[in-house]
Amino acid sequence: MSSSTTDAPGETQHVDLAISGMTCASCSARIERKLNKVEGVQASVNLATEKASVTFPSALSVTDIVGVVEKTGYGATPLEQDRRPGGAPAMTHDVVGSGSLRLRMVVASALALLVVLVHMVPPVRDALGMGGHWLQLVLTAPIYFWAAWPFHRAAAINARHGASTMDTLVSVGITAAFGWSVLALLTGFTADLYFETAAVVTAFLLIGRFIEARAKAQGRSALTSLLELGAKDVAVLRQEGGGAMATSEHRVPVEELVVGDRFVVRPGEKVATDGTILSGRSTIDASMVTGESMPVEVGPQDTVTGATVNGHGRLIVRATRVGSETTLARITELVEQAQTGKAPVQRLADRISAVFVPTVLVIAAVTFLLWLVTGHTFTEALAPAVAVLIIACPCALGLATPTALLTGTGRGAQLGILIKGPQILESTRRVDTVVLDKTGTLTTGRPVLTDVVTAGSLPEHAALKAAASVEAGSEHPVAGAVVDGARERGIDLVQAEDVVNLPGEGVRARLKDTEVTVGRPSLFDVVPEVLVETLERADGTTVLVGWGGTARAALTVADTARETSAAAVERLRGLGLTPYLLTGDNARTAAAVAQEVGIDPSDVMAEVLPQDKFARVQELQGQGRVVAMVGDGVNDAAALAQADLGMAMGSGTDVAAESADIVLMRSDVETVADAIGLSRQTLTVIKQNLLWAFGYNTLAIPLAAFGLLTPLIAGGAMALSSVLVVLNSLRLKGFGRA
Repeated sequence: MSSSTTDAPGETQHVDLAISGMTCASCSARIERKLNKVEGVQASVNLATEKASVTFPSALSVTDIVGVVEKTGYGATPLEQDRRPGGAPAMTHDVVGSGSLRLRMVVASALALLVVLVHMVPPVRDALGMGGHWLQLVLTAPIYFWAAWPFHRAAAINARHGASTMDTLVSVGITAAFGWSVLALLTGFTADLYFETAAVVTAFLLIGRFIEARAKAQGRSALTSLLELGAKDVAVLRQEGGGAMATSEHRVPVEELVVGDRFVVRPGEKVATDGTILSGRSTIDASMVTGESMPVEVGPQDTVTGATVNGHGRLIVRATRVGSETTLARITELVEQAQTGKAPVQRLADRISAVFVPTVLVIAAVTFLLWLVTGHTFTEALAPAVAVLIIACPCALGLATPTALLTGTGRGAQLGILIKGPQILESTRRVDTVVLDKTGTLTTGRPVLTDVVTAGSLPEHAALKAAASVEAGSEHPVAGAVVDGARERGIDLVQAEDVVNLPGEGVRARLKDTEVTVGRPSLFDVVPEVLVETLERADGTTVLVGWGGTARAALTVADTARETSAAAVERLRGLGLTPYLLTGDNARTAAAVAQEVGIDPSDVMAEVLPQDKFARVQELQGQGRVVAMVGDGVNDAAALAQADLGMAMGSGTDVAAESADIVLMRSDVETVADAIGLSRQTLTVIKQNLLWAFGYNTLAIPLAAFGLLTPLIAGGAMALSSVLVVLNSLRLKGFGRA
């Protein structure tokens, strides 16, 4: 099955194609231009990934789209959907060329070295005499006819379609050098031969192309590793027919899992798919999926993500998502989408590449004629013309953006940062304000017991023991925080009897012979002054515990700031951003969190209703600010969509993630700074690459035209230029490493 999908009858379809035969930016631009000329078709062709992403009307078929590409002179194959749970398109070809490119490179390099020895080393040249010229022909012929065949073939195909690409420049250049040398040797017209130019230039270009292919494969390695993460099979629990409760394990391929299946995850195994733990406790290593470096403790009712690794315990999990709906599949899809797309900055490069090669052919012809009319010989005019053809290759221009995107988005995936599209990079450059939701973003989103205050001589542990014993049977989040707080302090609870829930007020129960009440002040006849003061100044939710009508202690439960939030806010300031705190909580609680994480009190927006978060973002934009919004809940979705840059915590809701431009798989505000820093660094590398590519051609072509660069030097410089662009992009693989 191909990756073609139909949204609805009579609407549009989508297909991803693997494109073969592209060698430079002119190739990708030409294919994209031809596809987009078809009515209703929208296509984006990426040189680095060697793929085309095509949306087309349902009146057309995938075969029609493939036919357009093939008529343009290139190969196209619909990408197959992988059968793994990730469901992402699998790689269909080896960018290094299955050894063919390597063999051509090795043979051409060896023969070119011999040609250079015969032509340029005086002892060898003198010893061979005229025989050396014929030996050069014998050594160069295999290079020209076999090693350089891909250049000639591509140039011929493009010529048949009335087009020209980088291969045209190379083929014309080495043909001119080789053809003139053969003619001169056969006629004895001149002693000026250029066999070494044809041989060495071909070798240089093949070496450069091989290095580019290897480097592009490295840039794609993050996506490839994502595709390989998933488990291949799984132990599913099946109910046996012999008894209603009898179950047994069956090992099945992971693609056979369906929602609701129960499966076993043994220590050291990968979790087969997203699910909820039914029984067992363990630790989960999620580093390859979320970038989280520390294992996470899990138990019953906790969720687990497919492709994470189980630690020491045996778990039984119920599958909640399978196939293309899993977290791993969504991650892979987003990374693939970002790597296949184009940043706005690349459009300029595409437009230039479309007219670049014909322009260079004209420049080379004019160079040749000018040298002739100024009194130079044919051979003297040929050298600079060939140098212009060779050095003007637009490879570096075509690789400048996609290689940086490949590496940057791949590194982001490793860090748990999913950038939805290359256009997002431009947004991060302009952002000057970041609005941070409080609950679940700056804070843990889980209430914890923060303070116990007693009246009189009652010990804190006694008050907490009484409150937790009464609250043990309640499912209220505050009750859970009180119980967890007691257990963390090593307090053993007492069995409560005659438990009575008081809706909206609290809970009452009998502990031994005493009736204990936990809840609002209205439940007590007497509240000591010290507890009243605690209620007034508390930065969270405070409940009272007491008996006999008198409150004996106050317990405060609050949503605490994450340990990393303060450092994250400081990093955001270092990136030139002004952080704002946005919350529906009361002003006192919001101010306390803001003070803890380092946000200015004047930049706190508290008591904001969910429907008003959108308006607050609009207000900041109305003040001329470029706003990034960070949130994780359904109530953040509108604000995320309105913001210039929306960033959703991956631990939040699907609605928030869909509304955002960047998804942060880790529940850690540090990733906000990482995401903006990585995006900006990727954009910087793209601009560096484009500056080099434009500058290189702008400077090199005149030097070659004026005879200041020989064809040999031109070939080496051209190959080196492309390699430098790719290597500069690969620096992004080290982002975030100490």
